[in-house]
Amino acid sequence: MKNRLKVLRAERDWSQAELAGRLDVSRQAVNAIETGKHDPSLPLAFRIARLFDMTIEDIFDDGESA
Repeated sequence: MKNRLKVLRAERDWSQAELAGRLDVSRQAVNAIETGKHDPSLPLAFRIARLFDMTIEDIFDDGESA
């Protein structure tokens, strides 16, 4: 699943470790989500969206058009 997580993190000048701390996950989990190797759980997707004050759909793209 494509996502804007790396761009959003870079805009705030946060490291992967900083973002991981804010989300209560490992740095490796952040890396796996950013690179598309892992999709976040629904609760984690909600935490990410809340942290960036965006909707899940604004951050993640499942490739299907509405």
